[in-house]
Amino acid sequence: MMFLRRNFFLFVFVVGLGGSFQFGFNVSAINVPSEYIKNFINETWIHRYETPLQEYSLMLLWSFIVSVYPVGGLVGAQFAAVLIVKYGRKKSLMCNNVVAVAAALIMGFSKMARSFEMIVVGRFLYGISIGIGLVAHGLYLGETAPKELRGVVCLTRTVFNAFGKCMGLVVGLREILGDENKWHLLLAFSGLPAMIQLVILPWFPESPRYLLMEKGNRALCIDALRRLWGPGDFTEEVKEMMAEQDQAQGAVKNNLLQLFLDKTIRCQLLTGVIVSAGLQLSGINIIYFYANDVYQQLGITKDKIVYVGIGASGIEILTSVICGFVIERVGRKILLWKGYSFMALWILLLIITLSLKEYFSWIPYCSLVFIFAYIFTFGIGPGSVSGVLPLEIYTQSNRCIALVAANSLQWLSLFILGLLFPFIIEALGPFSFFLFFGNCMLASIFMFYVLPETKGKTLLQINEEFKKLREAKSGTCPVLCMGCIPDQAVVLSTRL
Repeated sequence: MMFLRRNFFLFVFVVGLGGSFQFGFNVSAINVPSEYIKNFINETWIHRYETPLQEYSLMLLWSFIVSVYPVGGLVGAQFAAVLIVKYGRKKSLMCNNVVAVAAALIMGFSKMARSFEMIVVGRFLYGISIGIGLVAHGLYLGETAPKELRGVVCLTRTVFNAFGKCMGLVVGLREILGDENKWHLLLAFSGLPAMIQLVILPWFPESPRYLLMEKGNRALCIDALRRLWGPGDFTEEVKEMMAEQDQAQGAVKNNLLQLFLDKTIRCQLLTGVIVSAGLQLSGINIIYFYANDVYQQLGITKDKIVYVGIGASGIEILTSVICGFVIERVGRKILLWKGYSFMALWILLLIITLSLKEYFSWIPYCSLVFIFAYIFTFGIGPGSVSGVLPLEIYTQSNRCIALVAANSLQWLSLFILGLLFPFIIEALGPFSFFLFFGNCMLASIFMFYVLPETKGKTLLQINEEFKKLREAKSGTCPVLCMGCIPDQAVVLSTRL
């Protein structure tokens, strides 16, 4: 039994290595060699056209290299909607790794070929690969985890994301791959975890829920459960899956339009949109994308920035692990609304200290404390729980395309921020963080007043909670979901 339990932990590790780990690594790793890549672009331009690039054009090209990654992710998420349903979670991850290895080879030879266009192509392919991988990773975990461990297992998506960010900074140290001669190898490093998953993943079974509910194979489902969880009687688990399948409202959603037109899941869809948009607009990935710009605003010297970044990502890993111990006790709702509330507070204090940094020599250290407090709060709250919630609020017939929608929104938000933020921070300075302050406040209000608690409940029970919200005809969510007249909603709410 202990061996089989270790087998499940190995499964979680291998799936995470080719899933959210890759996302986190590529968010942070691109920032480490930023100066070398900019120099490479300029030198290549001079070699071709015998004239240097203007500073504005160089910034625009750099922003495009950064932001083409979420564009690829957005495209990959759309591919995931087809691949995961047709070929399953496991095969989709396998194909996804082939794309990642191809991208790594393109990145690795870009310096030799004197082509910054190869970096653009490689980043785009990385995005496609990770766009598929994030959806497959989430579904694979959510559909294989036991009910009593679902929150903890799904939380490993966040742990691997934070681990990837930390590894991107560690591998990017000058002593490893972060110097002027090896930065292209740093960009190609993602091919290694892709190869590891490509070799080990075939030894694990397909998702039990996929095998039973979408392929109709009960025997393979039970076999997959035994291989993952160990020997035992899985009658109750199979009954729950069948009950969920019988009560599924409508056919399986195959595209985003069908999802948006289904009024029966509008509350879930609204919740998924708020959770996904709130996560990206919180500003956490911008700190990793443009760490140099952000930390320079604090007055931190260039040679110390990478170590500050490693410390910040280490805090995110620690808080994600801590969240794993408390999520099933405290619940999802309270971690989300309180987390966003405190994040808004830290951002407001950060704006104040950044504005006053010229007047007092000790102010930058206060700013650094507030950034660490922000990352700590993010990791133990929204950063961890937001990866769990989308896997719990949808039934099997809607989960795949809903996760595609959530990831698409995340990639779109990341693209817009990645492209515009260098110009925003140059124009507004510390006041650019008001965007993230407003998002955190709105997300906190929504989570407090609308979101139902999902801890310890089956997927059918969670679906019933949203059904009650839909039928209540009072409060914020029913107004948005059912199109009630606001005056009627106020009257009903007053009567209650």
